[in-house]
Amino acid sequence: MAQQQLEAFLAGIEKRAFRMARLAVGNDADALDIVQDAMMKLVERYASRAESEWPPLFYRILQNRIMDFHRDSKRRWMFWKSVDEDAVESQDSAVETGENPADLVTAERTTKVLMAEIAALPRQQQQCFMLRSWEGLSVEETARAMQLSTGSVKTHYFRALGRLRQVLEKDDDH
Repeated sequence: MAQQQLEAFLAGIEKRAFRMARLAVGNDADALDIVQDAMMKLVERYASRAESEWPPLFYRILQNRIMDFHRDSKRRWMFWKSVDEDAVESQDSAVETGENPADLVTAERTTKVLMAEIAALPRQQQQCFMLRSWEGLSVEETARAMQLSTGSVKTHYFRALGRLRQVLEKDDDH
């Protein structure tokens, strides 16, 4: 039973973890390696832990692998401009349901601007934003995953949200 729960957990976070890693490292191949390595380490070391512990443990492992990647490669990250499969699927379903094409174009443009800005955030702000907003982790879980204090998590998240709000407000003015 625990094996099935672990498999379901990994299947449920695989896509989101990949997106997070891809934003952090800038390319699909390295992101996939990082996510697979993080998943394997979770299974090897923490499969026997309670299911509620898996998300912060997994994201801590993922964060460490991303930091290792940057440390080892000494690269600056760049934004990988690729089409988001989910965005394409949602656009296709919107067209099928008769949504306004102008609204779709505006939403797509806003999404691209927002994704570029998320990629440009400092790494800790970016990862904190993604863990809190996209993954729904609490401040405490995010702090454990990122090995930071809860105060630091709140600061990084507040700064990331502020920057993204500025970009969206500026985008609305155009």
